[in-house]
Amino acid sequence: MPGIDECLLEAMKLPGARGAAVVDWTSGLALGTAGESQSGDHEATAAETAELARIAAEYQSFAPADGSDWSDDDTPVEDLIVSSRDSYHVLQFVRTTFDSSVFLYLWLGRTEGNLALARIRLREMARQLVLG
Repeated sequence: MPGIDECLLEAMKLPGARGAAVVDWTSGLALGTAGESQSGDHEATAAETAELARIAAEYQSFAPADGSDWSDDDTPVEDLIVSSRDSYHVLQFVRTTFDSSVFLYLWLGRTEGNLALARIRLREMARQLVLG
């Protein structure tokens, strides 16, 4: 099972990948980064994307539509996609047996990237990621 570095290297192999990170959304810290950062500062990008992840994870608006509960260790959100004129920003939440406060972040070029493929691969990476 891959660790953070292997996961980031795999993410950077995706067509159109410009940058990737594993981020703790409670602290806003990057646990690992690869490639570029749109702002030029991986830590600033981690903090900004963590804010977005925290909002989505904590708001009832994103709870399951069937009314089922989710545990405190689990967020109801699988992933987030923010699109801009030239890129996609994909946040894939990582489920863990302990505090599930980590997500994979991928900055993907819109022209050369494949959003559907990126979502599928990030979901697979999140399931296999070993933190520790």
